[in-house]
Amino acid sequence: MSIIPTDPIWIDQDADLAELCERWSQQAAIAVDTEFMRSDTFYPIAGLIQVGDGKGCYLIDPLAITDFEPFRQLMLNPAVTKVLHACSEDLEVFQRLLGVVPEPLFDTQIAAAFAGLGFSLGYAGLVKALLNIEIPKSETRSDWLQRPLAVAQLKYAALDVAHLLIVYGKLVQTLREKERLQWVADDCAELVRNARQEPDFLSYYLKVGSAWKLRRRELAILQQLCHWREVEARARDLPRNRLAKENALWEIARWQPTELAALQRVNDLPSRTLDRYGEQLLAIVKNGLEEDDESAWPERLPAPLGREHTSLLKALKRLVRERAQQLQVPPELLVRKREYEALVRSGFDSGDYHLPERLKGWRHPVVGEALLALASEHEATRPADTGTENAADSAPTEDL
Repeated sequence: MSIIPTDPIWIDQDADLAELCERWSQQAAIAVDTEFMRSDTFYPIAGLIQVGDGKGCYLIDPLAITDFEPFRQLMLNPAVTKVLHACSEDLEVFQRLLGVVPEPLFDTQIAAAFAGLGFSLGYAGLVKALLNIEIPKSETRSDWLQRPLAVAQLKYAALDVAHLLIVYGKLVQTLREKERLQWVADDCAELVRNARQEPDFLSYYLKVGSAWKLRRRELAILQQLCHWREVEARARDLPRNRLAKENALWEIARWQPTELAALQRVNDLPSRTLDRYGEQLLAIVKNGLEEDDESAWPERLPAPLGREHTSLLKALKRLVRERAQQLQVPPELLVRKREYEALVRSGFDSGDYHLPERLKGWRHPVVGEALLALASEHEATRPADTGTENAADSAPTEDL
């Protein structure tokens, strides 16, 4: 027997939505989810917004509603906690549809990890673990923009919020007992901050995996190519890879073609991109080759950590695993891969180690302080440099 009614209630009238939002604004928490499509677009297209209030499951039709202002204000109401599960993509939907990110926010996937239920636990698994209720996932790949939606879709969408508030209550109780509720609040607030952050198009080249292999002038070209792709993908509402994959942009930056014939030999560059943007891409390369102001070039990127870093890296990860085991939480919840690397890089040459920003909050007394002490202790016992070659040593020499 269900804990609350799970029958979907369809909302496609502005007045009905406004009335519900007024009612929901009196609650301490509501469950929220979205269904969207994104296979052929840069931005997600909202197909459905689900709200669970403990009394029913409401399916809001974003294709029919014309006045979202009451719902927008609800998403910003500081007195109403918005409960979502694995919400990163949902936040993009709200940002696109409403121009806001819900706050305050409680992500039950994050909370489940802090409660010791596992890392990246799916919603169905969480409901099964806490309530022993099976949630079918048969409509995961449905077309949420079709109208009318099938009965199976409506039931599936309603179940995504039906039990979420009960799950939320159980997680809050467990987190209070473990004194970790603030940890979850801080990490959820970080999600909101990141979702609100304005993108820096000129930094997207840093996400290209092999960018560290490039010289500074080549990096400057890659930077502009990535900027072009980001601007164009958003302007045309196309997936980035529909324009060009990262390895294609890397090849252009590395080999610097100056003619269309050479550009055509670049791997994974779609013919439609060549036809429409070939001359523009060549112009980016040409501008990069003509730019002789070295101060305008990005600095070389560090190579991946080499063999000489292995001992410290293993020691740091071992410490985190032991601490995670004591806390009965996944180690990934405490420290991310890039944070290990940042800590190692921060002081490997100077001996003056610094914690990444994320390890300075609640994680500092839990694990950050011990990591910093271990790194400093390891530095004191590390043998003198024996000239071990790393990936950076074998990279091409800068030809200024």
